[in-house]
Amino acid sequence: MIKQIIVTACFFLTLASFAQSGSASPYSYFGIGESRFKGNLENRSMSGVAIEQDSIHINILNPASFAAIRLTTFTMGGGYTSTKMKSDKGDAKAQRTTLDYLAVALPLGKMGVGFGLLPYSSVGYKIESLSSDPNGNNNRLTGSGGLNKAFFALGYTIIPNLVVGADIQYNFGRIKNSNLEFITAIPIGTQEENKADLSGFSTNFGVMYQGKINKKLNYYGSATYMPGSTLASNNTRTISTVQYDANFNLGIVDVVDAELIRKDIKIPEKITFGAGIGQSRKWLVGTQIVYQNIGGSGNGVNDSKNVTYENYSNYSLGGYYIPNYNMFSKYYQKITYRAGLKYGKTGTIINSKSIDETGITLGFGLPSVTGGSLSNFNIGLEYGKRGTTSNGLIQENYGSISLSFSLNDKWFRQSKFN
Repeated sequence: MIKQIIVTACFFLTLASFAQSGSASPYSYFGIGESRFKGNLENRSMSGVAIEQDSIHINILNPASFAAIRLTTFTMGGGYTSTKMKSDKGDAKAQRTTLDYLAVALPLGKMGVGFGLLPYSSVGYKIESLSSDPNGNNNRLTGSGGLNKAFFALGYTIIPNLVVGADIQYNFGRIKNSNLEFITAIPIGTQEENKADLSGFSTNFGVMYQGKINKKLNYYGSATYMPGSTLASNNTRTISTVQYDANFNLGIVDVVDAELIRKDIKIPEKITFGAGIGQSRKWLVGTQIVYQNIGGSGNGVNDSKNVTYENYSNYSLGGYYIPNYNMFSKYYQKITYRAGLKYGKTGTIINSKSIDETGITLGFGLPSVTGGSLSNFNIGLEYGKRGTTSNGLIQENYGSISLSFSLNDKWFRQSKFN
C-alpha cells in the first residue's frame, strides 16, 4: 500500500510545486525569493534543530541521517500561514496554503538512501503604489513562482554511532515579476514583465555522531557543509501595452520590446553546526547554528539601488519530550511534545536596515494507534516576526499551522514460504 501512496503523492507534489504560491511576503521580490525551510515538520517544530540519529523519522536537513533509518519511510507535509503586514502607512493581511515536502528513505544495511522534492525559495507578492493625482501614474507590482529542489541522498555508517552522508540536488523553477504602470481613469497601461527560468545542481555533505555521557544520558553532534554552486538564469524581459479591467485581468494589446538576458546566479556556501544532550526516546535539548556567506543572488532584472546583502545566519534552540514511549493504556503519554526558539538574519539589507526574523515553534507527534505500527501524524505551530516598520519598511507577523504524516514499513523481506 505504501508503494502506491508514494507514487501518487510524488505525482501530485510535482504538479503542485509548479502551481502553488509559497510566499505572501513583499521581501520575496528580492533575489530568488523568500527562502523556505528545507526540512521536515518534526525538525521545524524544534526551530530547525536536527541533531539526533532517528531510526523511524526522516531528517532531510542532514544526509548522514539516512544511514540511521531502519524501516522504509515515506513522509509528506504541508501547511497554512496567515500573515499580517504593517508599515507606517497602513496594514494588510495575506494567507497561503502550501505543500512543503515529500521524501522517501530506504534502509540498506550499513547504508541508507533517500530522495524527495521540496521548495527551495518562493516568490509571491502584490504591491500597489497609487498617486493622489487622478492623472498621475500608478504602479502595481506582482510576483509569483520560486525555486524547487529534487534530491537524492546517501548515508553510510562508519562505526557505530558515527554516520556520514552526501546528497546531490537538482534545483529548478521559474520566477515571474511584473510592473504595471497605469492612470486610474484610463483602462490602458504599460507592463514590464520579467521571467527567469532557473536550473542548476548543488551538493550537501553531512556527519552525525552520538555518544554516552552515562548509562541514560547521550550527547549528540551534527554538521553539514554545502559548497557554493551556480544557477543558470535565462531571463526574458517583455514590455507591452496592455488593457485591464476592474480585477486587473490583463490583455496584451501590443508588444513594444522583448529581450533575452542570460546571467548565472551564485549560491554561496553554507555551514551548519548542532549539538545537544538527551535520553533516547525520552527527551532531547539541542542548539543549532547556520551560517551562509554573502548572497546577493539577484538575476539582474530585479536588482534595486537601496538593497544590499550580508551574511545569512540563524540560531536555534529546541527539543522534544516523550512522557512514556512504551505506554499502551494512556495515549497522551506516548505523544512527542516539541518546541523551539529561533533568531536569524535573512541576509538582505534594505534602506540600510537588516531584515531579521524571530520565531517560536511548537509541535506534537501523534503515534499510530494501530498495533505494531511505527507510523505517526504530526502537527506543528509557528509564530514569528520578520522585518521592521522603521526606515520605511514592512513588518510581517505570521502564524502557521502545519500537518505531516510519516508511514513506516519493512521492505525487502525474504519470504519463508513459497
